[in-house]
Amino acid sequence: MPPRQPPAAASQNPAPEAAPARPRAKAGVAKVGVAKVARAKTTKPRRAKRLPPDVVEEIFRRFHAQDPEPKGELEYVDPYTLLVAVVLSAQATDVGVNKATRRLFAEAATPEAMVALGEERVREHIRTIGLFRAKAKNVIALSERLIAEHGGAVPPSRAALELLPGVGRKTANVVMNTAFGEPTIAVDTHLFRVGNRTQLAPGKTPLEVELGLEAAVPDVYRRHAHHWLILHGRYVCKARKPECYRCLIADLCPFEPKTPPPG
Repeated sequence: MPPRQPPAAASQNPAPEAAPARPRAKAGVAKVGVAKVARAKTTKPRRAKRLPPDVVEEIFRRFHAQDPEPKGELEYVDPYTLLVAVVLSAQATDVGVNKATRRLFAEAATPEAMVALGEERVREHIRTIGLFRAKAKNVIALSERLIAEHGGAVPPSRAALELLPGVGRKTANVVMNTAFGEPTIAVDTHLFRVGNRTQLAPGKTPLEVELGLEAAVPDVYRRHAHHWLILHGRYVCKARKPECYRCLIADLCPFEPKTPPPG
């Protein structure tokens, strides 16, 4: 029997020991952390505080005292010409719309006359207005719809108006308020800005601001509320630099910083 061999010598560079395995997190810990992050991301920000009712009352009392019968600046002669003018005013100035409609209404001031005038001629009259091609198409289409479904008359119903081509909620609210005396509130960019700045009706969408104002404005002032606020936003509470130094309600408005007088 051959002699038994001695055991081999240990390697001069032994392999490093494996790192000890990390202990597993307790079940549910990771999920709880994710849930907290998800909740943090989905938590809605606190809504801005609304003005107290007595402050709202005083704001509109002042607007009324300054201008008891505010008027919109679009030129029209009846509900139909008002409807057409408001449709044309989207993304355009009232001054620009008035220049175009003076010529247009001189030729076509009824749905029947507008359809007879034709889309091409309407385009020629309103080509100085933004989106004039689409607007000319809508004016002809809504005129045809009025003739076919309403005997050529403008319906005194917001729902019916919103079914007409080119007519949205804001346009329908203007017509309902101005032509038919309804206390509707039409929210344009000026009114949206004023509603948020003053906290009369803070909201992320025009509809939120509209509904907020309906809830906040005292009934006695509701009929003219949107005219007061639109004109205020157009001429005083301007987008880039509000003229707080001559604002009728500066002492009641929480907007900061107030702008100083020029010079």
